[in-house]
Amino acid sequence: MQHSEVARQWSDAAFYWEKHRAAIDRMFAPVAAALVHDAGIGPGQTVLDVATGPGEPALSIAAIVGAGGRVIGVDIVPAMIEAARREAARRGLGNASFRVAPADELPFDDGSFDAVVSRFGVMFFPSPADGISEMQRVLEPGGRLAMAVWHHARDNPFHSVLSDIVARFVEAPSLDPDAPDAFRFAPPGKLLQLAREAGLANARERLLRFSIEAPLSLEDFWSVRTEISDKLRTKLAQLSPEQVGEIKRSFFEAARVYSGASGLSLPAEVLVVSGQKRGQA
Repeated sequence: MQHSEVARQWSDAAFYWEKHRAAIDRMFAPVAAALVHDAGIGPGQTVLDVATGPGEPALSIAAIVGAGGRVIGVDIVPAMIEAARREAARRGLGNASFRVAPADELPFDDGSFDAVVSRFGVMFFPSPADGISEMQRVLEPGGRLAMAVWHHARDNPFHSVLSDIVARFVEAPSLDPDAPDAFRFAPPGKLLQLAREAGLANARERLLRFSIEAPLSLEDFWSVRTEISDKLRTKLAQLSPEQVGEIKRSFFEAARVYSGASGLSLPAEVLVVSGQKRGQA
């Protein structure tokens, strides 16, 4: 898959990621916090967020590094970068900037950053190995890289509850295990091995178990899930209104177990792989 195809697939999603920004930020805040921790991010640092989408976790990191630091977010999708810039301006974050760039061709000098993070990005890189090598290149010696990817779908009802129902109506083509996909690096050790092969020092992997907290009604959660996923939007568009209605009813029934007075709370599992660029800081 080429850069242009990846950008095209995510361009339509940009509007919905910006529309649902508040809910998405809340749901995935524990992942952002894990990346900050594992990358050792603190005040005054210069940080790169690769595949930032509409600006996270870059915007959250901007508040951590403070006025003495800066954060740059890159993404291959221009519409995502435009959304990130709008939010940075709205928040008055002068230490956060964003630019269009692919992970395997970063427009920065060697050793430009204290830390690099990527949340749910490496799964979709045309060449993850090239992306990891390039992210290391722009790190200063001793600087830290942290990446988050989804664990298995069966352990993430945020994905599986709806996708399992849709699969009854739309046959999913068999997928190459190394094709760009949300669960490309779900098998433990797969991304870790790739990171080590790319030269990441002291590389380690940890399983992050957390709760996706979504202060949403089931109706609103349906909107979030069906709109931010290009794959789901494409599949549902193939079906009749009656079939979509049946899927929606089944989804409400299956998701109700996770719904309470304050919204939805879904167990989630993510793998975080981190390490250092070789050499002394």
